[in-house]
Amino acid sequence: MSAALEMVNIAAADAVSGNVAAIGYGLAAIGPGVGVGIIFGNGTQALARQPEAAGLIRTNQIMGFAFCEALALIGIVMGFVYK
Repeated sequence: MSAALEMVNIAAADAVSGNVAAIGYGLAAIGPGVGVGIIFGNGTQALARQPEAAGLIRTNQIMGFAFCEALALIGIVMGFVYK
């Protein structure tokens, strides 16, 4: 009977650790999501104020977007690394 209880505890621990990784990634995705919103919101304001600098502003927006998305990808990889 004790061995069966031990197996159930191990299975439950594995299930919980997988769910914790999913919750961790969900929390890790909030930061880049907010960052992308801020980047494009401020970029739109900058384009409205100085339309002649559109090329430079757009380049900086794309670089900022790439860095924010890299953080999100690192967050999803960490769930697999620390499993």
